[in-house]
Formats: sequence, structure tokens, C-alpha cells
Amino acid sequence: MFYEPAKRNHGLPHAPLKAIVAPRPIGWISSLTPEGVANLAPYSFFNMISETPALVMFSSQGAKDSLANIEATGEFVCNLATLDLVDKVNLTSAPVARNVSEFDAADIARAPSRLVKPPRVAAAPCALECVYVETFRPRGRDGVEANAYMIIGEIVGVHIDDDAIIDGRVDIAALKVISRCGYLDYAPVDRLIERERPPGGGMDMKARTPVA
Repeated sequence: MFYEPAKRNHGLPHAPLKAIVAPRPIGWISSLTPEGVANLAPYSFFNMISETPALVMFSSQGAKDSLANIEATGEFVCNLATLDLVDKVNLTSAPVARNVSEFDAADIARAPSRLVKPPRVAAAPCALECVYVETFRPRGRDGVEANAYMIIGEIVGVHIDDDAIIDGRVDIAALKVISRCGYLDYAPVDRLIERERPPGGGMDMKARTPVA
């Protein structure tokens, strides 16, 4: 089959595009309203975009509370979403009033951050404390801004559960990090394959062996 996304002429009961561009990591974003109410919401348009400086982004379809909070306060946290937390992640996607905290509504324990004010998800094995950098509005080929807001933040602090580190590496498979696969589907990362890169082909994987 072939279809044009702008025409939505795929003829299927559900649009397939987000299931094709998958799996996608989930940014479980915590932020604070200016009044101090803790917000928590999942975003599947999420990724790291630079290592130096350490930049992460998530994209909101529409101007949602996370965007307003982050632009107002300048801080947020990306919490790692894992298989044991998938139901909690799903619950925090429900719309609630701005004066209601998803932490409370979904019965999620908080943990304090060190360098930013928004709390972390206590049960998340990893969390990235971020300082807001900018909001980017993408445009289509016609030059019209999409109803999408890409929020970029610089990672200033990283929390890692000690039990998540195996042989000097964060064991993503053991943590069973979840990804979004389109529709209502999620998948855990529970198996990894390793390949050494060709010489000169980006980071040399052999170089990760610590030098005494």
C-alpha cells in the first residue's frame, strides 16, 4: 500500500505512521507549576540530541501543562519509564486540572532532585535533571507552524540506581525500559545485541573498556 499522510488516505482503521516510526523512547517528564504543583506526563516524541552539551528534547502535540510549567520555571526532570511502571506511566497520560498533581492522582511516590526543584519519580531507576534551554516550533513544507512544541533542556544531573549498573554499564535490558510502538502498544527492551563499529565509524566500541 501507499498513502500520503497529509491526505490521511491510508484506508485503515488507525493511522499507521507512529507505529512505523517505532519503537520510541518515552520521556516521563516531571515539572512544577509556578505555584508548586508537581506535574508528571509521558511523551513518546522524546530523545537525546547532543552529548556535549548534554541536551534532551521532547515534543508536545499542543501547548500542554508541561510546556507552560517548564517555560515558566525553567526546569524539568526526565524519569526512566520501565516495564514495572508501565501502568503508572499510562495513568499519568490522563488529563487533570492544573491544580491536581499526577503524582497524587496515580499514587506515585516522589523523590527530591538535587539541582532542580521538580521532584523525581522515586521508583524510576534513572532520572535526568534538566534546565530549560528553548522551545522550537517546527514548520511543514508550506512554512506553517505545526501544533507541536519541541522543548529542549540541558541535562545538569543524572541519577542512576546502583543496582542498574552491571560491570560498569547501565543494564537497560535488565531494567526492561519500555518504548512506545504506536496505537496502544508498548514494548520492553529486554534483549540486546552488540556490534563493534568499523574503524572510524563513530565511537569505537572497544574504547569503552576502562584503561588502568
